[in-house]
Amino acid sequence: MTVTSPADLAVPSAPTAPRPRGQRRWVLIRLASPFVLLALWQIGSAIGLIPQDVLPAPSLIAEAGVELLRTGQLADALAVSGVRVVEGLLLGGVVGISLGIAVGLSKWFEVTVDPPMQMIRALPHLGLIPLFIVWFGIGELPKVLLVALGVSFPLYLNTFSAIRQVDPKLLETAQVLGFSFWQKLRTIIVPSAAPQVLVGLRQSLAIAWLTLIVAEQINADKGIGFLIMNARDFLRIDIIIFGLIIYALLGIGTDALVRALENRAARYRG
Repeated sequence: MTVTSPADLAVPSAPTAPRPRGQRRWVLIRLASPFVLLALWQIGSAIGLIPQDVLPAPSLIAEAGVELLRTGQLADALAVSGVRVVEGLLLGGVVGISLGIAVGLSKWFEVTVDPPMQMIRALPHLGLIPLFIVWFGIGELPKVLLVALGVSFPLYLNTFSAIRQVDPKLLETAQVLGFSFWQKLRTIIVPSAAPQVLVGLRQSLAIAWLTLIVAEQINADKGIGFLIMNARDFLRIDIIIFGLIIYALLGIGTDALVRALENRAARYRG
């Protein structure tokens, strides 16, 4: 009879985590890859593989950015575009979140408000530019309203969905304890719904910057979009690409900010 030792019965150990050195290697590769791409782009431009009139070298794009920064055009354009996004986000946010709360809390509002909202959501909001020009002219108002329309639906949908997913047991407990509507809203509904609403805010910010690129082409005389359109008239591809890079950086920066708020809200909820 064979005697089995305790060592033979030992449960196989779980796989060990990747070594820190390997993790650092992948992080370094991830950070280095954009710079490698820029270097290849620069080399391709220098040897004539990439035509300058099609895609200028990164160094020329950087020089265009420095020129805009030195003349103050970039700062002015950023200020104007930022104000448009903030105004549109505030207006669309108030409308979207308010309607989402109403529809999420009331069956009557869900029946009367949600169907029209879903119908309007199915329309491509950028396709409404001709109507906005006819209705509101070519000033600042149509630009802000177009951004507001684009950002309102992600906030509406996420707020509505978040409220409907609040734990019913918490609401029942609050009802037993005699909580008023405002107490339930402040202590249960808002903390529970906040993480998903912030997800909607991230989506809305992405749509806001995308909408602004198009909206600033409606007879704009200021803003990043105006710089791009003006550069197109003078065939300044370097400024066009620099403007698009600025849009991308603004989108990435605002998204990172909301992600930080989202993580903080998730920790608070937990």
